[in-house]
Amino acid sequence: MAYSSLEECLLDLEKNGQLLRIKEEVDPYLQMASIHLRVYAAGGPAILFEKIKGSKYRAASNIFGTLKRSEFIFRKTLKEVRNLIDVKNDPINAIKHPLKNFSTLIAGTKALPLKNPLNKPVLFEEINIKDLPLIQHWPMDGGAFLTLPQVYTEDADKPGIMNSNFGMYRIQLSGNDYILNEEIGLHYQLHRGIGVHQTKANKKGEPLKVSIFVGGPPSHSVAAVMPLPEGLSEATFAGALGGRRFRYTYKDGFAISTDADFVVTGFVYPQQNKPEGPFGDHLGYYSLRHDFPLMKVHKVYARKNAIWAFTVVGRPPQEDTSFGQLIHSITGNAIKNEIPGLKEVHAVDASGVHPLLLAIGSERYTPYAPATQPAEILTIANHIFGTGQLSLAKFLFITADADNILSAQNIEEYLSFILCRIDLKRDVHFYTNTSMDTLDYSGTSINQGSKVVFAANGDIKRKNGTVIPHFLKEFNPHIIMPGILAIQLDAFTTYDAAHKEMNDLNEKLLPYVQELHQFPVIVIADDAAFTAAALNNFLWVTFTRANPSHDIYGVDSFTENKHWGCNGSLIMDARIKPHHAPLLVLDATIEKKTDEILKNYTY
Repeated sequence: MAYSSLEECLLDLEKNGQLLRIKEEVDPYLQMASIHLRVYAAGGPAILFEKIKGSKYRAASNIFGTLKRSEFIFRKTLKEVRNLIDVKNDPINAIKHPLKNFSTLIAGTKALPLKNPLNKPVLFEEINIKDLPLIQHWPMDGGAFLTLPQVYTEDADKPGIMNSNFGMYRIQLSGNDYILNEEIGLHYQLHRGIGVHQTKANKKGEPLKVSIFVGGPPSHSVAAVMPLPEGLSEATFAGALGGRRFRYTYKDGFAISTDADFVVTGFVYPQQNKPEGPFGDHLGYYSLRHDFPLMKVHKVYARKNAIWAFTVVGRPPQEDTSFGQLIHSITGNAIKNEIPGLKEVHAVDASGVHPLLLAIGSERYTPYAPATQPAEILTIANHIFGTGQLSLAKFLFITADADNILSAQNIEEYLSFILCRIDLKRDVHFYTNTSMDTLDYSGTSINQGSKVVFAANGDIKRKNGTVIPHFLKEFNPHIIMPGILAIQLDAFTTYDAAHKEMNDLNEKLLPYVQELHQFPVIVIADDAAFTAAALNNFLWVTFTRANPSHDIYGVDSFTENKHWGCNGSLIMDARIKPHHAPLLVLDATIEKKTDEILKNYTY
């Protein structure tokens, strides 16, 4: 169905039993986020908040809360969009079969943006930032945030919608040092198209014009998170996915999405920043206050009966998980086509997406002899670290699977395959003093940290252990899965103290190197029982709290010709460090109020 507005989509969901209307007045301070988190956790429907304290507008969330619902929303277009991507990847095949691909090519005409100077519902009224639903999600947030925006910018050297960029970057609407109604905070991270546009505008000595669209057809929100190649406008993808051309106009020199519910326009001037944050983010921690670009508000517009679209992030999985699943469902083989030899890559949502990648590659360098150690998969690993947002990965596991029996989506099976084959003397490769995801505080400073590749290939070297060794009893050991143990030490204080602790641990374990062969990985945690209680706990604790260069040790480790390895188990120190961001914790009083509201609803 080609929705022309967010409300059309919500009414369609309601007809199909996938919308919950909250009729009571709700507080945008923590309460709306609490309700959203509760409904999402139950696998519940999209939510429409009909009365919001302090605002005349309604708000909707959990629109994309499950992959099934996301696919339902785009049920009429998904097949053709997938086909369009396949045509792009293999145009010769499309030419050879024109009749088979005719409907796909017709669908492609929806990708062309449509300048729409007459019908401009979003310009119904001009309002102020204070009139919006100013939603604060977590207790320590710096203020109210916009979490489901489409941030639009154009290339100063090649202006126009076909060279524009849409991105989804959180926007701080209030709090900190921002002047309400006049200033907002624009948070964007590494490897984002808006950064290229701002760099070009800065070189010209010009402010960057920014338009922020909220709501509108749901395809517009998905387009804003779609990892498209630089120079390819997300407006084209929004049209194809929505089955309706992206409609736009210009006002005061700013691009306006005429189907949006709200539009905020403004300027970002060179070298003008203000502290943004804290904000409860998708790794399950707060991202802290840092200087980010300041946007001077020009105008704020709203359509009649506009609906404010938002989401809530926190420890994964959350609603943004469905975005990733939908993108994977749509793009199919796109990454494999971009990186020769790559069969599959899985950004693990439970670890916060960027911290952990699992990949399957090929070993084709020596077809005349079986590959006995990693070769081509190391080349592929380097390519992964140089590709778009995959380059933000911190831990990369990669193997080859000549028999095509392995899936990176089956995390426990995949890790078992790696652990059986990894040679810890040879297969651990560090990248030190490099860039890291902005939201990851395990590194040495913002955007700074390290990476590691575990590249395992060849014959089985061990049977992964399932019985806790007797000599680890004093460390409260728990088996996470065969081959991986969690142990517990005192809380982390300093790296100097940690080095001494690791040396002492090494001395205790040295006599047992052979017995530890069946446990190639040992995780040190603040709470070993919690870490081992569920696979998702292990993935979250270990890969969000460890900086490879600083927190990986090994029993009987060595450095030879600048290559690090160990003869015994690899040890990951996944304790919370003093420089880490605080954990997200719900407000107990708000949770009781949520209980009172939701007891009257079935979801």
